[in-house]
Amino acid sequence: MSTARTEANAGGRWLGAYVLAYLVFLYLPILLIPLFSFNDSIQAAFPLQGFTLQWYATLYGNPALSGALANSLVIGTIAASGATLCGITVSYMDLYGRSPLAATISAIARLPILIPGVIVGISLLILVNLVGFGPSRVAIVLGHILVALPTTVVVMRSRFAAIPKTIREAALDLGASDWTTFRRVMLPLSLPAVLSAFMLAFLTSFDEFIVVFFLAGTEPTLPLYIWSQLRFPRSLPTVMALGTAILVASFVIAAFAEVLRHRGLGTARRTAAANPA
Repeated sequence: MSTARTEANAGGRWLGAYVLAYLVFLYLPILLIPLFSFNDSIQAAFPLQGFTLQWYATLYGNPALSGALANSLVIGTIAASGATLCGITVSYMDLYGRSPLAATISAIARLPILIPGVIVGISLLILVNLVGFGPSRVAIVLGHILVALPTTVVVMRSRFAAIPKTIREAALDLGASDWTTFRRVMLPLSLPAVLSAFMLAFLTSFDEFIVVFFLAGTEPTLPLYIWSQLRFPRSLPTVMALGTAILVASFVIAAFAEVLRHRGLGTARRTAAANPA
């Protein structure tokens, strides 16, 4: 028993060391971006030259940056709305449609997360050229809906699955149609997850670069603008300041989306406890 316990403790220590090394490798480069964004030097190197806020001041009054940010906000909002609507429909039909076609569509909707972004970008570029859109804002929106759809399907499917089936069955037994049951029972119970799926889809669209690289026309989004500025060494501190602002905003939105998702799951558990049948 003592030998087994010793081996288990040693294995736990090695696992803890591995997890710590993985977190340092993954997040330390990200933490360096805010650090160098306050450095009074155009070079991202140690030792630091001093504290400054001038790189953040350069973000204001930049028409190219303002245009790229506006494009990202508009495209992200439209794409997140479309992806959330599709995710609600696909996940609900997958769970309650009882159709092989619905299950197949749900599986296909989650495939883009497994396909390399370069392949998705090239395929979408060929498609929009054949349809006649060409590289444009419309093409970017369609591409972002495709990329964000797996996230919304996963979030909404788990939310619908957490709602006790007896609630839906009771509504149907009382004479409600499928549409009425969905609109007045299932959707209100899933509202926190809907908001969470929308916010995560917005983040996915806002941060997407590869698809935009292939589909952007004359109106670049914010990630494409950042990539274009990396060619100029003097723009690096401004890019790091912009990256820090995006990082903070993304963290806040993701945290709020997670809070909403957990609140929805908590509501589902309380509903299940109140309806043990």
